[in-house]
Amino acid sequence: MLIRSEDALRPCQADSSVVLLGIPLDHNSSYLRGPRLAPHAIREFLRAGSMNWSSEAGVELGSDSRWGDAGDVLIEGGPGDMARIAAVAGDYWGRGQRILALGGDHSITAPLLRGARAARRSITIVHFDAHPDLYPEFEGNRDSHASPFYRIMEERLAQRLIQIGIRTLNAEQRTAVERFQVQIVSPDELYHWAGLTQETPVYISIDMDVLDPAFAPGVSHHEPGGLTVRDVLRALARIRAPLIGGDIVETNPERDPTTQTTAVAAKFLKELLAALLHRPLHAP
Repeated sequence: MLIRSEDALRPCQADSSVVLLGIPLDHNSSYLRGPRLAPHAIREFLRAGSMNWSSEAGVELGSDSRWGDAGDVLIEGGPGDMARIAAVAGDYWGRGQRILALGGDHSITAPLLRGARAARRSITIVHFDAHPDLYPEFEGNRDSHASPFYRIMEERLAQRLIQIGIRTLNAEQRTAVERFQVQIVSPDELYHWAGLTQETPVYISIDMDVLDPAFAPGVSHHEPGGLTVRDVLRALARIRAPLIGGDIVETNPERDPTTQTTAVAAKFLKELLAALLHRPLHAP
């Protein structure tokens, strides 16, 4: 068994256009654990009724039958987890479905995109984060949540990487930026960013610590000077391209006693889900 579905918001059907997929993994995290609890916490927040299921553009997600929740990938805390994530993702993408994943820590993005390679997709990544996550390895772990985008670009899982909100770029990661020709959009530069218009499909990855801790305290690595929630929503609206999928990662419910960060993650889930449902995916 690769997936546990008992925590799902609504059943995922074989013909669901978009699949919500939880990945409760945080053993590749540094400093703190806790993001493994986020898929359940975000679902519980959405069930509670604090917010409705309408997106800002008026997409009524609650009555839209084109998406479904598959539940959580089975995570055992061992070396087989990354291959299992890739296999599940490859199965959905291979059937022409799109994935919105709930992490978990940021290490999940690399195996998700290995699944996209198995489905023969060429993509651009738009990555929102305080950190570039471009270490060749971190603390001896090549699968660290500080290394997924090094793995992705090294393995040529994406044609292009655009990173938004970065404010912790050190010398080692600058070398990786140069090697992989990464486009960095700093918090100050974001106000002048023209956005992205192209035919190649885009994958969107949102690390919740892209936000200033004032807006998202429930993350493991606080990095002041970040974006507002509205900054992220405006940037998402400027991505005018077909979408293959995305992920929302690094919410840490153990540091989120008032559910403030969980609420923002749920908001991003709704907006990304609406965009995936209402933006056609053209073959690359």
